[in-house]
This record gives sequence, structure tokens and C-alpha cells, in this order.
Amino acid sequence: MRIATRGSALALAQARWVAALLGGAEIVEVVTSGDRRRAVADKREWVAEIEAALAEGRADLAVHSAKDVPAELADGLAVVGAPARAAPWDALCGAPSLDALPPGARVGTASLRRTAALKALRPDLEVVAVRGNVDTRLRRLAEGACDALVLALAGLQRLGRADAAGCVLAEEVVPAAGQGTLLLEARADDAAARAAAAAITDPDALRALRCERALVRALGAGCRTPVGAHAEPAGHGLRLRAFVGRADGSAWLRDELAGDDPEALGEAVARRLLAAGARELLEAAA
Repeated sequence: MRIATRGSALALAQARWVAALLGGAEIVEVVTSGDRRRAVADKREWVAEIEAALAEGRADLAVHSAKDVPAELADGLAVVGAPARAAPWDALCGAPSLDALPPGARVGTASLRRTAALKALRPDLEVVAVRGNVDTRLRRLAEGACDALVLALAGLQRLGRADAAGCVLAEEVVPAAGQGTLLLEARADDAAARAAAAAITDPDALRALRCERALVRALGAGCRTPVGAHAEPAGHGLRLRAFVGRADGSAWLRDELAGDDPEALGEAVARRLLAAGARELLEAAA
């Protein structure tokens, strides 16, 4: 089995973990358009070259951070699995809590979703753009580029940097759709890759991923939209929390709903958000 992945430290750590679950696999490093750019405006820049490697038969299975994968895949490809989900939450680095930050503190993130959530909670905060891989962002924090930093807890854990998290923003900030989940992608007609992925897939993780991606797809949200979605098991079904907001924190919507069918639940919450004015908030962020 040949696994395609980006070459960042986090992407390689994730791909090697999947390879170990499979009992061994060849890692195929792919440089994407997103890796070559300072700022990415479209999620497809993180995956297009990897999907090309699958389509052309240079790889059998792709391992992605699910939050970086567009709602629509390239023709002929499919989501074929997801291993057990890591922590989906955002973490605050550099302070023990949001309340502990002084008025006007500078918080680093390149995410519009995180910016919108932070400004909704603390309008006084100054959100500054901090980009790069996890180590680069933590170095910028240490150098004083910001007073605190928001990063995905799962990425910190997978790189052995969980000690950098001052607190976990589980209640305050709704994570990105798929955050903490690894999405396994393959050619739709590749039975061997499908079987391999199915053998290491966690059903709860895959159901939550399908639900969160359905909401994003129904909203027409993309890389530059402040949308959060988190689904978790509830009884025999799922409970989905969602967030849409303006990047300046001046307006936002939250919703929560339970249901049995992952895609139907995601679409239902999207309809409720759109009925409440989500379209205007998303257009303001475009």
C-alpha cells in the first residue's frame, strides 16, 4: 500500500501512524500548491496534487487532515475511511485561559473561524495573523509576535507538543469540521484500498466526519469562511454543534441539533442556520 501525504512534520507523523495501523506501507511525499504559498485561499491547494497522485496510480491511499479537505472531491475519488478521532478542540497557547489575557492582548491565528469566535467572546482582543507549521507558530509566540496563540490540540498532541497548550477551548470555540480526524481518500473503484481503509476505520469518527462535511457542503463554506462544526455520539445517533460568524465578532449564529442520519443532520442544521441569516454572514466574510 502506497500512502500519499504532504511532507510537513505533522502530515508525515499522521501518515506514518496510518501506515503502522495498516501493518506497514510506503510513504509517498507530495508537494502541494498550498505548501508553496504563504497564504492559502482555497482548500483544494492542500489536496489537488495528492488527488492527482491517486488518480494517476502513483499512490493507493491518501491521508489528509480532514479539516483541510474540500467538501467536494475530485472526480473518481472517494472518502473511504477515518481512524479513531483525536481531540477535536482548539488549544490556547501562552495563557491559562482566555479570561487571563489582559485587555487588548494579541492572539495569533490565521483562521477566520477562530478569529470570529475569539472576537465574539472578547471584542477587545487584537487578532494577528500567524502562519506556518506548528513549530513555526510556537516559535513566533516565543519571540513575542503575539501574547497567545490558538492551535489545534490534535496537531500539538501528534507532534509531542501538548505541553504547549495552556488550556483547551472545548466550550468556547466550535472546532473546524473534521478537526482531529484523519480522512482517508482513494480511487472509488479501488477495492483493495477501500478494504484496507475499512479495516482501520472507527465508525463513530466516520459518522461524525460525514455529518460535519454535510453541513459545510450545504452551507457552501470553504477555506476562507468562519464556520465551525462538531458532531459527537449521542444515544444511537449524533449531536451536532455549529457556528457561523463575522470575522470581527459583531454577529454570529450557533445551533445544536441531534439526529440519527449523519448527512441529514448536517443538512438540517445548515438549513436552520441559513434561515437565521448565515448566508449574509458568509457573504460578508468572502
